[in-house]
Amino acid sequence: MQTRPFKIPRSVLVVVHTTDQHVLLIERADKPGFWQSVTGSLDTEHEALADTARREVAEETGITTGQLHDWGLENVYEIYPVWRHRYAPGVTHNTEHVFGLTLPSQVPITLNPREHLTHAWLPWQEAADRCFSPSNAEAILQLPRFAAALTGGAR
Repeated sequence: MQTRPFKIPRSVLVVVHTTDQHVLLIERADKPGFWQSVTGSLDTEHEALADTARREVAEETGITTGQLHDWGLENVYEIYPVWRHRYAPGVTHNTEHVFGLTLPSQVPITLNPREHLTHAWLPWQEAADRCFSPSNAEAILQLPRFAAALTGGAR
């Protein structure tokens, strides 16, 4: 029986990274061994995507600082069957909007143990390799391009 409202099939993926391109990954508590960036669905249909991104970063990591950038990337993917019960009947796909959150250096992380087991700061290529989600890995692989654009440098 569904006791919580169904999740909205629109979400954010936030690649939290340092200026030297180390990426924060967090390990899911409900699927040990599944590493990912910060993710989360909109709370309401009218919640701004940037507000969702900031809220999810704070809830999942305790980070409340940093420069948030909309990378203008959107992924549509099939929701893994193991998590479909969280969505309304018949919902099989989610639209994910990608953001980057730039920090000057690694910061302490506060995880909710019901959601995540541990975290790691990894060089961007290693982080991409560790992600279980192909769209998450692809977003991390875009980090050098977006970082160069933010600093005015060329890739």
